[in-house]
Amino acid sequence: MTSTDARLAQGHLGRRTPWGRRGFLSDLLKDVCVRQSARSGCACVERGVILVCKCARWFSICQRNMSWLFGLNKGQSVGPPEGPVPPAPPPPPGGSGSGSGDKPKDKWSNFDPTGLERAAQAAKDLDRSRHAKEALDLARMQEQSVQMEHQSKVKEYEAALEQLKGEQIRIQGEERRKTLNEETKQHQARAQYQDKLARQRYDDQLRQQQILNDENLRKQEESVQKQEAMRRATIEHEMDLRHKNEMLRVEAESKARARVERENADIIREQIRLKAAEHRQTVLESIRTAGAVFGEGFRTFVSDWDKVTATVAGLTLLAVGVYSARNATAVAGRYIEARLGKPSLVRETSRITVAEALKHPIKMAKRLKSKAQDALEGVVLSPSLEERVRDIAIATRNTRQNRGLYRNILMYGPPGTGKTLFAKKLAMHSGMDYAIMTGGDVAPMGRDGVTAMHKVFDWAGTSRRGLLLFVDEADAFLRKRSTEKISEDLRATLNAFLYRTGEQSNKFMLVLASNQPEQFDWAINDRIDEIVNFKLPGPDERERLVRLYFDRYVLEPATGGRQRLKLAQFDYGLKCSEIAKRVDGMSGREISKLGVAWQAAAYASEDGVLTEAMIDARVDEAVRQHQQKMDWLHGEGALAPETPAKGSRTGFTLTAQEVLSPRQEVTSEQSKPDGTPV
Repeated sequence: MTSTDARLAQGHLGRRTPWGRRGFLSDLLKDVCVRQSARSGCACVERGVILVCKCARWFSICQRNMSWLFGLNKGQSVGPPEGPVPPAPPPPPGGSGSGSGDKPKDKWSNFDPTGLERAAQAAKDLDRSRHAKEALDLARMQEQSVQMEHQSKVKEYEAALEQLKGEQIRIQGEERRKTLNEETKQHQARAQYQDKLARQRYDDQLRQQQILNDENLRKQEESVQKQEAMRRATIEHEMDLRHKNEMLRVEAESKARARVERENADIIREQIRLKAAEHRQTVLESIRTAGAVFGEGFRTFVSDWDKVTATVAGLTLLAVGVYSARNATAVAGRYIEARLGKPSLVRETSRITVAEALKHPIKMAKRLKSKAQDALEGVVLSPSLEERVRDIAIATRNTRQNRGLYRNILMYGPPGTGKTLFAKKLAMHSGMDYAIMTGGDVAPMGRDGVTAMHKVFDWAGTSRRGLLLFVDEADAFLRKRSTEKISEDLRATLNAFLYRTGEQSNKFMLVLASNQPEQFDWAINDRIDEIVNFKLPGPDERERLVRLYFDRYVLEPATGGRQRLKLAQFDYGLKCSEIAKRVDGMSGREISKLGVAWQAAAYASEDGVLTEAMIDARVDEAVRQHQQKMDWLHGEGALAPETPAKGSRTGFTLTAQEVLSPRQEVTSEQSKPDGTPV
């Protein structure tokens, strides 16, 4: 029931009716509602209130329409109340009356039954009225409209309740989510704090454990040191006791032995005397027996003349055989060594030896079948130098063919300029054998150097084709005897060399190579017939060398297809010309090593392809290393005037004019007051 219905019912029920006391029907209806609610619950209370409202409206209608029945309100206009009548005040707790008496009044004491009788009569009259049905229908329709309004309000109320419930659920969800987030943050903070505390506790435990371990280790070390000291002291004490006991034992044994010897001196002397007599008797008997046997044999041998003659002849033949065999063996050994062997000073030779033939039979067969080669094949020189050495090669070849005397040659210049290579090519071109020895092997031989030097020249004289003896680094032992401090052994070896090369020979040709020919003894310069200066290659020669070694180490393996080497596509000729400009000052050997470096770079790559960048990288590295070597060389040359070292190389400052004009040095040496011979 709505508040409007309640106020309306209160207003109608609270009016003073003509048939009774004000509030009689209200009290009656309240009692009915209370009883009904006690039986049916709250839903029945609402229906009872609605019924009360209906009755109140019905009584109001009756009051307005039938006031004439009771004769009330005459001369007054009957109409609806202008406003809601305020409800009657509730009765006091002590009772329903308002008086101040001692006893409470009964609520039915003022009841007037005539009003009910008149109401009943009015109801009968109303029943008999022709408008009773319309009044009831009107009241029913009003009731239905009120119920419908009430139901719509109830639906609105229920919708508002559902919306309120949804809002409350959303708010509760938000609050729950916030609570969960806050709880999560609190849990995380608590977990982090607990983890921090755990880490701190763990660090503290580790620190404490480390302190305990250090303390235990210190105590253990102290204990070990104490035990070691005690053990050492114990061992020393035991050794002292053992030494004392040993000394006491030795002293006691010596005293006992001396006492025994003193007591048994007579017995010991008697035993010695008996043993000596027995030994003397045995020796005498042996001598008598041997003398008798030998004497009897000698008498028998001397008495037989045939035995004496045969014995003397046998001993003579034995001595002659031993002497002859020894001399014949020495002669045969020297002959075999001179013909088939190789002297110890010779490092490399083209002559066929028994050992080389057994080790490399295929190589020896190829060498026997080989023909004369061009002297400058594979050798890149300047045009003027090439023309000169070609003349030397032709002259040497014709000299061998005509059995003439060979000329000795000195080749000097920086290392790696082709001196050794040209010497080999010269020997092969002229059809001669070649032998290579180095001057650094002579000095370590000492006293054996003279013998080894004679063996070399004896071995060279046995060559049927003629021998080209190439001495590399000749300045190592062919030094000046007057100014250089050399040993007596090296001086004797130098004298032996000068003795064997004093005259021209048709058996061997002497070729010397040196980086410092100014250190040669003047007698060596006197034995030189021609001097050739091998300079560093120029721009054209460098380009020819770069192309030569590029073809040999890169192009030929790449085009052969049998090796793991491939070449990227770029202009090879242009690249070789560019490299020749960049390697200014480098020798032929350094350029050859550069070609080997290119090949190694290709083998080191994953796919075996040699690119232009790899070539440039190797060239840059070679140029840097060459510059470093030059810096070392210049630094050594700057220090040479102050602290000259024996055999030190200070650079290649010698010119051809200084070597080709030795007369000045001869004059200066001959003008010495002491008269030292050259």
